[in-house]
Amino acid sequence: MSDSHHEESYWRKYIFSTDHKTIGIQYGITALLFLFFGFSLMMVMRWQLAFPDQAVPVIGGLIQWLAELNGFASIGNLPSDLYNVFGAMHGTIMIFLGVVPLVVGAFGNYIVPLQIGAPDMAFPKLNMTSYWVYFIGGVIMLVSFFLPGGAANSGWTSYPPLSVIATTGQTFWLLGMVFLITSSLLGSINIIVTIIQLRAPGLTWMRLPFFVWAQFVTSFLLVLAFPPLEAAGFFQLMDRVFDTSFFLPSGLVVGGEALDVSGGGSPLLWQHLFWFLAHPEVYVLILPGMGVIAEIIANNTRKPIWGYKSLVYSVVFLGFMSFIVWAHHMFMTGMGQGMSIFFQTTTMIISVPSVIILSCFMLSLWGGSIRFNTPMLFALGWIPMFGIGGLTGLPLGLSTLDIHLHDTYYVIGHFHYVVAPGTIFAIFAGIYYWFPKMTGKMLDETLGKIHFFFSFIFMNGIFWPMLIQGMAGVSRRLADGGESYAHAQGTLHLNEFMSYSAWLLAIAQIPFIINLIRTLLRKKAAEPDPNPWRATTIEWTDTTSPPMGHGNFEKVPTVYRGPYEYSVPGDSTDFTPQTSKLIKDR
Repeated sequence: MSDSHHEESYWRKYIFSTDHKTIGIQYGITALLFLFFGFSLMMVMRWQLAFPDQAVPVIGGLIQWLAELNGFASIGNLPSDLYNVFGAMHGTIMIFLGVVPLVVGAFGNYIVPLQIGAPDMAFPKLNMTSYWVYFIGGVIMLVSFFLPGGAANSGWTSYPPLSVIATTGQTFWLLGMVFLITSSLLGSINIIVTIIQLRAPGLTWMRLPFFVWAQFVTSFLLVLAFPPLEAAGFFQLMDRVFDTSFFLPSGLVVGGEALDVSGGGSPLLWQHLFWFLAHPEVYVLILPGMGVIAEIIANNTRKPIWGYKSLVYSVVFLGFMSFIVWAHHMFMTGMGQGMSIFFQTTTMIISVPSVIILSCFMLSLWGGSIRFNTPMLFALGWIPMFGIGGLTGLPLGLSTLDIHLHDTYYVIGHFHYVVAPGTIFAIFAGIYYWFPKMTGKMLDETLGKIHFFFSFIFMNGIFWPMLIQGMAGVSRRLADGGESYAHAQGTLHLNEFMSYSAWLLAIAQIPFIINLIRTLLRKKAAEPDPNPWRATTIEWTDTTSPPMGHGNFEKVPTVYRGPYEYSVPGDSTDFTPQTSKLIKDR
């Protein structure tokens, strides 16, 4: 399928492009920048927790300016009001502006059409629209930092009634979320239709790479779970702007004065609508990462992924079960015993497919000729880190234990083990793995391995002590780091340890940035190897590196076999491409 398009202008080719590859890169660059910003907010928060009310070094003047602009007193430190803003926006930016756009918008856009042999996404213009709607939502979130009272300060969950009576920044947060949700819905529908309708001839469902399956299930999660929250966001906007009371109960008193609202609303209704999205959202973050890990493990063990069908059935079951566990976040709301038992049971059940997936990955390592390159190191690091995240979540699914652990740093530690190393490591693995496909250039292995080892050490240095503090009873969202907690004094010294680990983790990303910049500036080989990893899937075997323009393929590929046929008996090489009709030299 040759590219017969006329010459496009710069703006049409790179800014308002309908090419899925360009849009994927746009998503990737934008999301990485947002991740950097969200991570920076966390580093400032960690200074406040380690050294309460001391001026932040280097950027203290900037923090003071922002605090005074928002109406808060500051001497270069992070005042408690601004701490609440940073906390709410850190969670929002990292999840909705960083990780989700990376794993679905960037990897999904770029890789899925190539892996299924499609010329583009099913709806190219809709694809372009989804990116720009996402971009507008991000701009709205950033602008809110400069409003009187600052950005949203009611946590990333936006719980009413606090969120309804909060500053103007909360209104911008809700507007931004409407745009971000709309973007995700457009992108998800596009991915679903593309996978169903545009698969190459012979690419049956059980020949799909596991990464495509993960994106498929993830897209269904977004399509089914996001609309209730988008509706809830509109309702909360109406409560704030038009004085309705969807989520405001009667008899609210603020500052000693009764609020003039109609009342009759339910704050718990918001929690149900929010967590109906937010728990599937965890799997939106992690499932594409699982897909990345599967590709890399199969490729670097030089053997088929163990239990391919088990992986597929598990990820589908995981997607289904994610919709009936949300209320384990709400054990403390006073739900009845029957409902509590139901959600405890479903929470235990949903751990089963996760264990199956993790077991398949570990069994795939057995007897493999493992290549310890940078993508594989991140994949190997992902396995125990995700395991810790999953195991630490089980106590939170039991109402009796949740009474003690709810809203403590234990929850923060568990959640971050799942979505920080559990997702970020997969993202780094995917970048190192598919970077040669996107650019025709290999990233430096030495810098990559330095990046991995220090990231692995310092991530554990941040999150493991959180579990200890949480079990000691230290609550989350405390700007003073828990100094008033007499029962937890023996664990508060860990605030400094975690903060040093966070700052060292930031330094550990410098080799990655240097690697990216140096490699991009390096001259590309005259004829780059289109398949440097000796992989079997279509994006490596039937396209150039980087792929050609619109169309992707000179001719439509035809698939004859499964995605991970490595070390097939009788083959002259240790990999057999999906589009290879006959085993070579048999």
